[in-house]
Amino acid sequence: MMTTKQKTTLIFAAPALLIAAAFFGNNFVEGWNWSPFDFIIAAVLLFGTAFFVNLVANSKKNFVSKLIICSVILLVLMLVWAELAVGIFGSPFAGS
Repeated sequence: MMTTKQKTTLIFAAPALLIAAAFFGNNFVEGWNWSPFDFIIAAVLLFGTAFFVNLVANSKKNFVSKLIICSVILLVLMLVWAELAVGIFGSPFAGS
C-alpha cells in the first residue's frame, strides 16, 4: 500500500521527468526548438495538472469519482497542449 507522501511524489515526478526529457531533447535533437518561455508554459501546465490530480487523489471521494475527475483534468490538459502546439481550434492564444 502506498502512503500519501509516496503518491504525491509519484504524481509530481511525472511532470518533472517530462520537462527533463524536453530539455534534453531540445539540446540534442535537431529541429526541436523550444524557447525558455515554452519550458515555462509546459511546466505550468504539467505541474498545475499534477497539483489538481493530487488534490483529487487525496480527496475523500470514491474511486470512480476520482477516476472521472482525473480523466477530465487530463483531457483538458491534452486539449490545451494540442491547441498551443498546432492550433486545432484556432483560438487567439494558439499563436495563429
